[in-house]
Amino acid sequence: MERVNRQPTFTDWAVADLGSPRARAFFDRCRDTIPFEQLAASIADVFADDAHDADDAGPPAGGRPHWSVVTMLKVVFVQKCFGLSDPMAEEMLLDRISFRQFVGLSLDDETPDHSTISRFRDRLRRRGHGSTLFDAALAHLRERGLVLNAGTLIDATIIEAPRGQRRRAEDGTGTGSGSGSGGSTADPCASHCVKGNRPYFGYRAHTAADRRGILTDFVYDTACVSEHEHFDHLARHERRVVFADSGCRSAERLERLRARGVTPALCHRRVRGQKELSAQQRRLNRLIAPIRAFVEHPYGWIKGRLNQRGRCRYRGLARNALDFALSAVAYNFCRAMSLIATATAAPAAR
Repeated sequence: MERVNRQPTFTDWAVADLGSPRARAFFDRCRDTIPFEQLAASIADVFADDAHDADDAGPPAGGRPHWSVVTMLKVVFVQKCFGLSDPMAEEMLLDRISFRQFVGLSLDDETPDHSTISRFRDRLRRRGHGSTLFDAALAHLRERGLVLNAGTLIDATIIEAPRGQRRRAEDGTGTGSGSGSGGSTADPCASHCVKGNRPYFGYRAHTAADRRGILTDFVYDTACVSEHEHFDHLARHERRVVFADSGCRSAERLERLRARGVTPALCHRRVRGQKELSAQQRRLNRLIAPIRAFVEHPYGWIKGRLNQRGRCRYRGLARNALDFALSAVAYNFCRAMSLIATATAAPAAR
């Protein structure tokens, strides 16, 4: 059973113009751009009873009415745009009038607490709805003509995880495994890698984007998986041109792309026995670089809204993959709003 929010009261109308003008303007653009009802319909089963769905027999489990999917999606979107943890999201909904208005809560409504937000995210993860939301959001942006079909930009970024600490074993040696018997508190799903002579520990997000920086696909994996491992998967739908850095360049890949009629705009790198790049190779790299730069924009936006150190918020591959998917959805809509504002301002400037 779904909880029904109360209708706005006189108090809500009286304070409607209070709060930050910038926040209200941002949320107004969100309402015009983001089809929350459509997104909620794509994950309508998120609150369905698992046991009831499994055998389609017997009544669903009882309990208090759940918050509407639209309300919870708006809460998650606010979290991603403002870099809020679950407890901080609860605090902001209690404190900020503009946040409550956007989410759809009157001043007389209760507020989703941090455990409610966490459980909603767990439901999304168990049903694999991170990809569902990403695909639904991308389909909407394509319908509005906001995704360019003029090439695919492919790259990968490392998202670090806390390295943890060594646990002390019962004998004081600091070795062993398992809780209370030594080992490490580090995330067991994260892995080590080296990039630019610097060691990293965490995960790697492999992404595809259009030429304006909107993410069109992604694969979230552990850090030790090289960026070229998922290249072919991310480039599978491209029919024109693919842009990527030199780490993805190989003779076999160039041949496969050309056989499909795809132009491989992959940066050149020195091969065995070559002391330096030729003048033509350097010139081609300079031509590719400004186009490839747009694939870095999502990374800056998403990492800027992680915790204070720009590291993973959660433990485990599945939880962090969902977090990246939700961040990618929020980024795509924010990028779309920026593109719409630019296109609207261009005629006025003339």
